[in-house]
Amino acid sequence: MAKPPPITNRIRELREQYGGMSQSALAEAIGVTRQTVIAIELGKYSPSLESAFRISRVFGLGVEDVFGWQA
Repeated sequence: MAKPPPITNRIRELREQYGGMSQSALAEAIGVTRQTVIAIELGKYSPSLESAFRISRVFGLGVEDVFGWQA
C-alpha cells in the first residue's frame, strides 16, 4: 500500500471556492509553471516554503490552512 505524501494540501478545493480559479491563473499568481501547480496539488511535489506562502496569500489564508503535515 502506498504511503500518503507527508504534505497534504487543499489547493484544488480552494481554487474551486475562489471562483473556479484555473491552475494556470494560480501558477501565474505565484510565479511557477502550471505543471508545478499540478504536481503540488497531486502531492507529487512539496512546494518550497516561499511557494507555500505565496499560495496561501493568494487565498488570504495561513500556510497551515492550506497545507497539512503528517509525520
